[in-house]
Amino acid sequence: MRRSQLVSLVVVLAVAVGALLATLVAGNSPQLGLDLQGGASVVLAPKNKVDSGVLDQSIEIIRSRVDAIGVAEPDISRQGNSIVVQLPGVKNKDRALQLVGTTAQLFFRPVIQALPASDKTPVTTTTAPRATTTTVAGATTTAPATTTTAPANDVSTKTTPREDDKPGATVVLPMKDRHGNVTQRLQLGPSELTGRAISSARANLDANGQWLVEFTLTGKGSTAFDALAAKYVGRQVAIDLDGVVKSAPTIQQAKFNGRGQITGDFTQGEAKDLALVLRYGSLPVQLERQSVQTVSATLGKDSLSAGLAAGAIGLALVALYMLAYYRALGLVVWLGLGVSAALMYSIVTYLGQSSGLALTLAGTTGIIVSVGVTVDSYIVYFERLKDEVRAGKTVRSSVDRGFSRAYRTILAADTSSFIGAMLLYLLTVGPVRGFAFFLGLSTLLDVVIAYFFTRPMVILLGRSRLFTEARWVGVARGLAVQPAEEVA
Repeated sequence: MRRSQLVSLVVVLAVAVGALLATLVAGNSPQLGLDLQGGASVVLAPKNKVDSGVLDQSIEIIRSRVDAIGVAEPDISRQGNSIVVQLPGVKNKDRALQLVGTTAQLFFRPVIQALPASDKTPVTTTTAPRATTTTVAGATTTAPATTTTAPANDVSTKTTPREDDKPGATVVLPMKDRHGNVTQRLQLGPSELTGRAISSARANLDANGQWLVEFTLTGKGSTAFDALAAKYVGRQVAIDLDGVVKSAPTIQQAKFNGRGQITGDFTQGEAKDLALVLRYGSLPVQLERQSVQTVSATLGKDSLSAGLAAGAIGLALVALYMLAYYRALGLVVWLGLGVSAALMYSIVTYLGQSSGLALTLAGTTGIIVSVGVTVDSYIVYFERLKDEVRAGKTVRSSVDRGFSRAYRTILAADTSSFIGAMLLYLLTVGPVRGFAFFLGLSTLLDVVIAYFFTRPMVILLGRSRLFTEARWVGVARGLAVQPAEEVA
C-alpha cells in the first residue's frame, strides 16, 4: 500500500468525522422545506385573464422578493391562470404574504387639491396633515399647509377604487397612518412618472430617527424626474403606491441629480418592505389571494419521519445484502456509506445555514436514490476484482488492478447520472429541482469516496490474511484460491 493511499484514507475519514462533529457541536441541522417543517402556501390570481408572459414575469418578480427576505427554497409555480407560492418555515407569515401579493405600482402624481378623510360633507382642510419631506442632493423640502374646500357632491371627490387607479386617470386617494387609518384624501392628476424610473432603493434613518426610503433613478428616469420637478416647482407631487398616497412633498427645485427619498411615518419593517418591492419592480398585473393555507409543523414532522424510516429500512436491507454476499468486503460498503452520510449531512447543513438551501421530501428521495448509485459503484469494483481472480491473478494483486479498470466504468456511470441531474435542475422548477440537486451532490461524493476511500480501504484489507480465506471473503468463493498463492 502506497503512502499516498494511506494518507488519502486518513484524510477522508478525518474530514468526514471532523465535519460531522463540528456540525453537531455547533448545534446546526439541515434547513427543512415546506413539506417537512411546515409553512405557508398562497394561491394568487389576476382579476381578469392575462397572457402567460405576464404571469411568468410576475413569478420572477415574486421569486426575487421572496429570496430577498431569506425564505429557504420557496416553491413558486404556475397552475393555469394562477400562481402558487409555497414558503417553507417562514417566521413572519403575514409580512411574507403581504410582500408576495403587493403589486407595488408607484406613480408620481401632481396634487390638485386636498380633501377630508370622509367624503360625506364639505370640510376645510390642509394639504399636509403631517410633515412630509423629500431630500434630494442634500436639500430638504417640506410641504407647506394650504387650504381648500372640497364640495360634498362633486363626483370627482369620491375615493377612487383600487382597480381604477390607472396612470392616465385623475384620482382621489387616501393618506393613511401606520395603523391603516385614513387621515386625509388627495385629488391627484394623471401620473407623469412611474416606479420603472427607480433603479435601486433602500431603507434608512433620517436625522430625526425616522425611517424613510432612499431611491436612485435610472438615466432616463432622472431626466424625466427633473422635467417633472421643473414643471411643478412650488407645487405638491404625491407618491402613489398601490392606491395609497405615501407622501406629498412640495417641489422646491428643478434638479434632483438622480436621487430622492420617500417619507411617510414608516416603521422599520414598512420602510424595508417598500424598498424591497421598489428595488425589484412592480408586478405587471394586480393579483388577488384565492386561498391561503398553513402546513403545520406536526404534519411536516410526520412526512420527515416517514421518509427517514423508509430510507433507514432500505439502507439496512442493502447493507445486510452486501455483507452477506461480499462478507469482509461488505464491511467496506458499510464504512463507505457511513462516510458518505457524514459528509452529506455536514454539506447539506452548511448550505442550509449559509445560503438557505432547504431539504425537501423530494430532496430526501434524491439522497435515498443516490444510495443505489453508490452501491452500484461498489458492485462494479468488487465484480471486477472477482474477474481478475478468475483470470488467475492473486486476490492481493487484483485489488489495485481491478480498481483501475472498474473506476473508468464508475466514472462513466456517475458522469451520466450527474448530467441527468444537472439537466433536471436547469430545466425544471419546484420539488424536482430539489431531487436533482441532492442526486447530483450525492453523485459527486460517490466519485470522490470511491477513489480516496474505497480504493485504499480495500487495498488495506487485502494485506490481511483474512482477505484470502474463501469463507470470509465472497470474492474468493468458488475460485479455489489458496492462501499459499497470495504471495504476490
